[in-house]
Amino acid sequence: MAPSRIHSVPARTRPLLVGYYGEHNLGDDALLEVLLRQLPAGCTPTVTACDQPQVRERFGVATVDRRSLPAVFQALGRCDALVLGGGSLLQDATSFQSLIYYGALITAARAQGKPVLLWGQGLGPLRRRRSRWLVRGLLPLTTACSWRDPESAALAQRLGWRPQANQAGAGIGTDPVWASEPQQWRGRGGPIVLCWRPVAGLEGQAWRPWLAALEQLAPDRELLWLPFHGSQDRGLLDRLNAEGVLSAALQARSREVLAERPREAMAVASTAGLVLAMRLHGLILAAVSGAPTAALSYDPKVAAAAQALGCPWAPLDQAPPADLLAQWQACLDQPPALAQLQQLRQATEPHRQLLAKLG
Repeated sequence: MAPSRIHSVPARTRPLLVGYYGEHNLGDDALLEVLLRQLPAGCTPTVTACDQPQVRERFGVATVDRRSLPAVFQALGRCDALVLGGGSLLQDATSFQSLIYYGALITAARAQGKPVLLWGQGLGPLRRRRSRWLVRGLLPLTTACSWRDPESAALAQRLGWRPQANQAGAGIGTDPVWASEPQQWRGRGGPIVLCWRPVAGLEGQAWRPWLAALEQLAPDRELLWLPFHGSQDRGLLDRLNAEGVLSAALQARSREVLAERPREAMAVASTAGLVLAMRLHGLILAAVSGAPTAALSYDPKVAAAAQALGCPWAPLDQAPPADLLAQWQACLDQPPALAQLQQLRQATEPHRQLLAKLG
């Protein structure tokens, strides 16, 4: 298929918003909140979702079962445009089948003459040769893209994507969740909040060096374990306790707190003297809440966000740095600079401009 140009769309556009929605993941819920807020007036979206009743109730949108490709194809037929919304959807770390899913939708939309927008996307990892071959063929079919980081845009260009030649409105921004509505930080002297998750290779005794530093950090403060993914993160405190890697002192200071919506997680973060985040959007939402932050990176996207914010981070595939505790102590009650937060927020503008093409 020949490279596409921006297509005209009806005045009252019905976009199909495709993403990892309704999976009880606060980060993806935050992406959807921003995406819906940035849609032009008059758009009537349909959202792919796993827990459809929850998404309909919380966001007031029509939904379709994201795990049923035939149902999503039917919804696409009733819509005017396809929007891949946030996250890293074009990747094969989850599975090659996931990449096939999004590739099939892009191809079907273009075959029907409908615009395809990649909004706030990360790209990769693409570990298989066939994955890179597939994405190399898909990128020219997209109508316009906005990337959430320079690395994703650079990978797209290495795969042959040339915005000057076949894309209008391409842009590079920060993660769209930086555009979430900020909260007022009130956490001086407050608890330590942990947005931690299970990580491959970090099991059993491998947790001990990290927990040892945590035990020495502000031992008079409470530890709040805040899960961001309901099925993955919830109960991590109990699992570590059952594995015998939590000391009695850490157990006594720790409790799990649950947040059903991103703004509830932000409210918890806004009371924290420090948020230690493994989750990308745990880090971002904590910073937008004005809270002091430090990151533990299981993925390059977490390290990149921490570097952009200017907070310390430590890679989880290595032993903790010798000065880990000192880094954390230096962050206590030291919120991020407002100017830096504003700069990161302003850098989400390419994503809003991309969606303006639906108006």
